[in-house]
Amino acid sequence: MTARVPAFLKKALLATALISAAHVYAADTDGIVVYNAQHESLTKAWIDGFTKETGIKVTVRNGDDTEMGNQIVQEGAASPADVFLTENSPAMVLVDNAGLFAPVAPATLEQVGEAYRPAHGKWVGIAARSTVFVYNPSKLPEAELPKSLMDLAGPNWKGLWGASPAGADFQAIVAAVLELKGEAATLEWLKAMKTNFTAYRGNSAVLKAVNAGQVDSGVIYHYYSFGDQAKTGENSKNTALHYFKHKDPGAFVSVSGGGVLASSKHKEQAQAFLKWVTGKDGQNILKTGNSFEYAVGKNAQSNPKLVPLQQLDAPAVDASKLDSKKAVELMTQAGLL
Repeated sequence: MTARVPAFLKKALLATALISAAHVYAADTDGIVVYNAQHESLTKAWIDGFTKETGIKVTVRNGDDTEMGNQIVQEGAASPADVFLTENSPAMVLVDNAGLFAPVAPATLEQVGEAYRPAHGKWVGIAARSTVFVYNPSKLPEAELPKSLMDLAGPNWKGLWGASPAGADFQAIVAAVLELKGEAATLEWLKAMKTNFTAYRGNSAVLKAVNAGQVDSGVIYHYYSFGDQAKTGENSKNTALHYFKHKDPGAFVSVSGGGVLASSKHKEQAQAFLKWVTGKDGQNILKTGNSFEYAVGKNAQSNPKLVPLQQLDAPAVDASKLDSKKAVELMTQAGLL
């Protein structure tokens, strides 16, 4: 026989349930969804710091630049994402060209150097990474290092270098070459690359191959080497890094971007997240953490082990103009994809 619940107790239980439901709804309303193509560990550190300070819940969905960018475009105004974070700027341009970003708050833009954010203010730089030439000194003497990334198209470099053409990292580098050198020169360089290089899956694989002496050199981003050195160094101990500098395409600095979706139902919280990431505490994580990416905030300091941004002598590239779609078309035409 089931015991009857007194009327007053029913009312009390109902009131408790309503209060609990209202609390959950408030938490969900205050929370944001981040589509993340940045390194998971770095974004987790940003999220943990932001939530600790603000109490705002963050749900994260991880993927790569191209995957997440295309997903947002496909979802359009129905996307559940409030914020999009990338490793490279071409994925930001993809979403921006679809008209899916809300303007970034002026106070947030002011926290980041002009070189690391597009002039239109629809998204903002959150970190950066430098293109480098990694080489095995026992296989390639310093005196024989290329003076330019474009030199790797020469017949004397056949079989001597590797890269990961299928990754968003290298495609961003190609997009920079396209912006700096034009379509004809870029296609010519890519066709020569097809003849000269060895393909690997991922920058880590390129680094390991150079370290093992399987290939003399490769084109990667700097932080792969620094990250390995901070651990055991087993995949980089036989390598060195060459910085092209002189505003060469090989000195390209790729900007990681962050933007608030125009369709966001939580724009205030989403803007607050971007402001925190680009602010003092968020940028300090780049200095003290193990991502080894560059800080882009004004007066922010990067990890002291890195060559300072100012010394890289990178070419001036408007990140909002990097055409990843055209870069991929040219890479496909050259037989690289």
